Amino acid sequence: MTRSMTGFGRAQRDTENLFVSVELKSVNHRYFELYSRVPRAYGFLDEKIKSYLQNRVARGKIECNVVIETSDSDYAQVRVNHSLAEAYIKALNELEEKYNIKNDVSVTSLSRFPDVLSVHKSEADEDAIWAAVKEVLEAATDNFVAMREREGEKLREDICSRADTILEKVAFVEARSPETVKEYNEKMKQRIRELIDDATVDEQRLLQEAAIFADKVAVDEETVRLRSHIEQLKAMFDETEAIGKKMDFLVQEINREANTIGSKAADFEIGRTVVEIKAEVEKIREQVQNIE
Repeated sequence: MTRSMTGFGRAQRDTENLFVSVELKSVNHRYFELYSRVPRAYGFLDEKIKSYLQNRVARGKIECNVVIETSDSDYAQVRVNHSLAEAYIKALNELEEKYNIKNDVSVTSLSRFPDVLSVHKSEADEDAIWAAVKEVLEAATDNFVAMREREGEKLREDICSRADTILEKVAFVEARSPETVKEYNEKMKQRIRELIDDATVDEQRLLQEAAIFADKVAVDEETVRLRSHIEQLKAMFDETEAIGKKMDFLVQEINREANTIGSKAADFEIGRTVVEIKAEVEKIREQVQNIE
């Protein structure tokens, strides 16, 4: 299933003692990149979340926001850093003495100083929290992936439609190319007749010149390769793994063949068609940038 790299998913669980909410959103990125935001007391979840998501998502810049609220004291153990608190009190007393200002420190104000109070979890608590968070994370990821797949299906339809348009234009180039050789031959005959006043034209010489011209403007190899690349591109949508990077490379090859055809073209109609092909290729390239 083709997936877009943009997506959104959310899930939550609310029990008597614990509330967990997980929100995922992503944008395009060449690789997998995760920014997770979890409450400070639950920092141990970061690596677990990253490991889980890497098994579900191949590419994209992902933001994961986790909210955890608990009413059970067993989940939270608040500890006092007494040595740090004493150091703060000592520093405040020094300020009072040196600058002769009132020291109005209280338990509440002291608790607000950095790291005086800290929350700790036992191993059992971490396992229980992770089990609860993982359940919600799985549900959020399912919603997230489902949205990416819906967006991916739209991308597939658009790319395949543009690929078919390119094939139609390639068919025109293939049909038009031999005609340019015939037209070149006729023009050359006419010019020679005008120069030598309707004298006998050396047909063999004309054939040689026409053959040289035909060889210079021949695009058979390029159109065959271009058709092959288009078919490969469409076949990639049936693959189960991430295809974005491979598609990006293949689109570069398609563009290269179109450029070669354009450089060989000695005909206005072919040149104009090549411009139209390249416009479609560029639109496909832009869409491929969104595929995982």
